[in-house]
Amino acid sequence: MRKTATALVSLALASTFATPLLAADLRMSWWGGDSRHKATQEALKVCGEKHGHTIAPEFTGFDGHLEKLMTQIAGRTEADIMQVNWPWLPLFSIKGDGFADLNDFSEYIDLSNWTEDQLASGSMNGKLNGLPVSTTGRVFFFNTTSFQKAGLPLPATWDDLFAAAKVLKEKIGPDAYPMNAIKETAVLLVSLRATQATGKDLIDPETTTVAWTPEELAAAIDFYGKMVEGGVVMSQKDAAAEGNINLFESPKWADGRIAGSYEWDSTYSKFADPLQEGQKLEAVKLLASPDARTEGVYRKPSMVFSISKNSKNPQAAAQIVNCLLNEPEGIKALGSSRGLPASNTAAKALADAGSTEMELIVANAIVTAGAGPTVSPFNEHPEVRSIFIDALEEFAYGQIDAQTAAEEIIDGINGALKKFRS
Repeated sequence: MRKTATALVSLALASTFATPLLAADLRMSWWGGDSRHKATQEALKVCGEKHGHTIAPEFTGFDGHLEKLMTQIAGRTEADIMQVNWPWLPLFSIKGDGFADLNDFSEYIDLSNWTEDQLASGSMNGKLNGLPVSTTGRVFFFNTTSFQKAGLPLPATWDDLFAAAKVLKEKIGPDAYPMNAIKETAVLLVSLRATQATGKDLIDPETTTVAWTPEELAAAIDFYGKMVEGGVVMSQKDAAAEGNINLFESPKWADGRIAGSYEWDSTYSKFADPLQEGQKLEAVKLLASPDARTEGVYRKPSMVFSISKNSKNPQAAAQIVNCLLNEPEGIKALGSSRGLPASNTAAKALADAGSTEMELIVANAIVTAGAGPTVSPFNEHPEVRSIFIDALEEFAYGQIDAQTAAEEIIDGINGALKKFRS
């Protein structure tokens, strides 16, 4: 308790730069579950009292929230402060003018708590449209018990992964695999391989088109095919025969026969909890080849806090945003209700208070330290993801080759994104 109090006092001393403002009546909208609703309402109460503002809460579940936000923004009735899903930024602000530019409120928001990459990920057309509330990214999780049983160290390179496949099958069983790669995970592994080889994200930010050539993408898809052939990952056909169940619900995951996956760092507990007693999950740095141009980290905001461009009191809204994300009252109230905070001050406060599990801290540190091009929100546009998954599935079933799959993906994505190009 004394440690927590000391950390929060230090934060208070560091967060007194904001200029006092006249009392304002504000609104804030978000989605989530009961725990997030409770934490956010408490945070708005204490931050409102601290700065002399009143903030009316507007909260829902995730289903239907996008439609509600679209209706409000179209009618200019949106809340002053909004929780916005990161892939929605280009839907509302492709030119950067859909939300207020938070750079204009640096007097009230301590932007130094975010890295340049984090701020870039919340920006559209050079305008800071949203502050990352928490930063998440993909990391490799491996079952240390399975690798120890096989007498192997955890993989550090792609070659290690291929070598491990043979040994795991000998030591654990013929249906053992060092890695999982189905549907979205397969797409992101292919994307990782292409990004490492080219140094480019899937989407070119200047042209809003696919940045990879068909040959570059085909090479990454072919690599995925070799993973299947080498017994590194289960085939799509075999996974379908088992019912395409979620990895964390799979008996093979629980008993360590599937000994690794490429998942969001924030989902550590979801994948660690189902493991049988005595088994342990560990996050490791991204696997890469010696000739990789970049680690290719896939790092993104899980969500952002934005301010309405139509707000009558944007400075007051900025003051509240800063309190929620950077000041001790807001940090303590919100806790980890939205994941490990992206704000350096908030993350340190929660870590000092012992409120974050060490495994999550380690996994998030790998994501934060990783190098790679800025990831475009269009990577997760529903049409983009669907096109990628469908073509990769056709390839997995032998209906098309890697070159054809690459051409289908690139043509399909470029067509889907045409409406977003000026």
